[in-house]
Amino acid sequence: MNNNNLTKFGFNPRFEAEANMYENLYVGRVTSQAKHLYRIMTSQGELLGEVSGKYRYETKDLADFPAAGDYVMIDRLDDKQGHAIIHHTLTRQSAMVRSAAGTAHESQVVAANMDYIFITVALSNDFNVRRLERYLSSAWDSGATPVIVLTKADLSQTLTEQLMAVEDVALGVDIILSSPDDDSGINEIHQLLMPYKTGVFVGSSGVGKSTLINRLLGESILTTQGLRNDDRGRHTTTYRQLFTLPGGGVVIDTPGMRQLSVENTDISKGFSDIDELAARCKFNDCSHTNEPQCAVQAAIQNGSLSQERYDSYLKLKKESAYESLSSREIEHVKLDEMFKEVGGMKGARKQLKHKARK
Repeated sequence: MNNNNLTKFGFNPRFEAEANMYENLYVGRVTSQAKHLYRIMTSQGELLGEVSGKYRYETKDLADFPAAGDYVMIDRLDDKQGHAIIHHTLTRQSAMVRSAAGTAHESQVVAANMDYIFITVALSNDFNVRRLERYLSSAWDSGATPVIVLTKADLSQTLTEQLMAVEDVALGVDIILSSPDDDSGINEIHQLLMPYKTGVFVGSSGVGKSTLINRLLGESILTTQGLRNDDRGRHTTTYRQLFTLPGGGVVIDTPGMRQLSVENTDISKGFSDIDELAARCKFNDCSHTNEPQCAVQAAIQNGSLSQERYDSYLKLKKESAYESLSSREIEHVKLDEMFKEVGGMKGARKQLKHKARK
C-alpha cells in the first residue's frame, strides 16, 4: 500500500509498523469530527467514516473514540458505497485531554498524535497567568512539547510586565512572540513543524489561534471575527480540524477553551520550581505552612516565589485530587480536611458523641 499521500499528514514508520499488523484494513488520519462522522485522509484522498458497531459497543470511555489527529484502521479507501467503517484506533503517541462538557467525570481528547502544543495567549485585557499555568500542566501531561505563543502585543498596555510574568511560569518552555507586522514568530513555528511535524493550537476563544493558522497556511481558511468590546473573541472554532502547511507540517485547530479541567495534568512539570523548593525543606512531610526551615515559605518571603503562583499550585493539586471523585466523595474529603486536627470527620463525630453523653 502506497502511503506517500499520508506522509505529509505526519504518517511515520512508528504508525506504519502498527498499521501493518491489521490485515485487510487501510490506515487513515482523522482530519476533523462532527458528531458521529469523521473526515479521514487516506493514501487515496479524503473520505467520511464512522466507528463500527462493535467499536462503539466495546468503548466505555469517550476519550477512546477517535479524535482529530488519530490514525485509524478502516475498511475501504473511498466512500462511494457508503461511509468507511473505523475498526481500530492506533496507539497514540500523545494526546491532550479535557473533561467533556455536560458529562460526569468523562474525559475527551482535544487532539492526538501532536509533536507540539502551541499554547496561544493574548497580551491584551484577557491575559491570565493562572490560566496559562493550567494549560502548561495539561500540555506536559500530553506527551507533546509545549510552546507558548504570545499574540496581540499591540493591545498590551504593560508588555514588559506581561513578558516577565510569562517567563516566570514558562520553566524551560520556548516562548514565541507573534506580531501582525512581523513574520519572525510565524517563521519560528514553521521551523518547529518541519519536516511534517504536527502542532495543535489551544487557548481561549479570541486569542488569535485561527489568525495564526491562516498566516501559516498562507490563506484565510478559518474565519475570524476579532474581539468584542470586552476584549473576548466572538469567533469560536466549533470542532477540531487538521490542516497541512504548504512548506510541510500539520496543524490542528481547536475550539476556544476558557476553562480547562485538570483531570489530565502533570503538575510536577508545570510547577517544577515549587517541587524543587519542597525538596529542600527540612522535613520530608513539610506542609509548607508553619514548619521551621521551610524552603517554600522562605522563597515566598524573599520574593523569589509569588504567593499567587503557590496558591495556584495548591488549587490545581486539590482539583486534581477531586477530579475522579463523585460529589458525595468530594464532600467527604472536604469534611475530613476541615476536621483533620481531630482525626477527620470520624474524629469529629466521636467528639460530638462524647459531648452529647456528658
